[in-house]
Amino acid sequence: MADHDDELATSKTEGFKVGEKKTLEEYKNLDQNDESLNRWKASLGLNTGEPIGDPNDLRKCIIESLTIEAPGRSDITLDLTGPNALESLKDKPFTIKEGAKFYTKVVFQVHREVLSGLKYVHVVKRKGITVTKDEEMLGSYAPNTTDKRNYEKRFHEEEAPSGMLARGHYNVRSRFVDDDKQVHLEFQWAFDIAKDWAK
Repeated sequence: MADHDDELATSKTEGFKVGEKKTLEEYKNLDQNDESLNRWKASLGLNTGEPIGDPNDLRKCIIESLTIEAPGRSDITLDLTGPNALESLKDKPFTIKEGAKFYTKVVFQVHREVLSGLKYVHVVKRKGITVTKDEEMLGSYAPNTTDKRNYEKRFHEEEAPSGMLARGHYNVRSRFVDDDKQVHLEFQWAFDIAKDWAK
């Protein structure tokens, strides 16, 4: 999670500057007569319900799970919140069939503040060599409210590599980070590419 580790650094958009940080109350009261701004605030859920969450939990974003969805198959879900959940992920690889098409979905909550520009980035390695680095923009979110408990984001479709050389064990490092460069979660996990799905 150190700043000097740029393997999981996110890309930068030239000319983009992070806006001034505002509290939730400041956003609610901002230009109340501006119709388009009010629509934007409503799209973030700033005008509905009370924010949820444990007042003793200081996290702004809680990543609950990462799920692999493949048509015709049971979902493979990585629980990211349970006791010691993160420590055991890299030692419990799951199997993906070579050439299979699948989606990755993340479920998360946002507490207390507007979360700006949440991104997911991961690096996949095989035998210590980087195979791929992917980055997904999840977007900006208001704190979850009592009528909308979790946010979900489904990423673009992917296709597992195929062929004898592609089969084997892969290690992944993943990170969720926002525009303020705050890392909300970083973890390691693993999967295997095989001729067929595990039975």
